[in-house]
Amino acid sequence: QLQLMESGGGLVQPGGSLRLSCVASGSTLGVYAIGWFRQAPGKEREGVSCITAGGGDTVYADSVEGRFTISRDNAKNTVYLQMNSLKPEDTAVYYCAATMGLARFTIQRLCTMTRVDSWGQGTQVSVSS
Repeated sequence: QLQLMESGGGLVQPGGSLRLSCVASGSTLGVYAIGWFRQAPGKEREGVSCITAGGGDTVYADSVEGRFTISRDNAKNTVYLQMNSLKPEDTAVYYCAATMGLARFTIQRLCTMTRVDSWGQGTQVSVSS
């Protein structure tokens, strides 16, 4: 059973940067597509970015395109989300999640939450002056 743990959240001023990490254990990360999601108070959880198992394909929400970058290091069982030019509306609890599969369509399933095999516990990101 794949287990995921996020870290790297915190309080940052508008325009600042944070890098989130998602560390996997219990299974081989390299057969899973991984995604980052967020949920702000009173709002539904939404997909932020997803990456295929091999790292060759990525997708981003329009709201973060050009500001956030997802990457992975399968040797370290870790997926990252580099967040730059942060805005107050980026404030949320950020979760990583996984779906098993090597095909590109797996990230579509994951980022739309059609199929999710494992969720992390979340890390808080707050953007405020």
